[in-house]
Amino acid sequence: MVIIEVSLLSGFIMTSRCRILLENKTIIKKIEVKANVVYMYLEKLNDESQTFILQLERVIQVKNLKPASIKIYDYYQPGGLQISCYPGVGS
Repeated sequence: MVIIEVSLLSGFIMTSRCRILLENKTIIKKIEVKANVVYMYLEKLNDESQTFILQLERVIQVKNLKPASIKIYDYYQPGGLQISCYPGVGS
């Protein structure tokens, strides 16, 4: 099982429409939203490119917005962690 852990940008939340779109993707087994982190559980990944689009809604204006992280790891072997960052709006 693979986990994609997306830290949300400060002042943003995931839209309910986005959750519905993600739940309709067949490779996503489960989605959890805890505090400012979205966890997507996938049964497996293969060599095919996958695109996941999270629609976020700004609820608070934050100055000097810093990039947030995306972590991808194997549930059973979290030591092989892959980390990426994504910029804020207007960056």
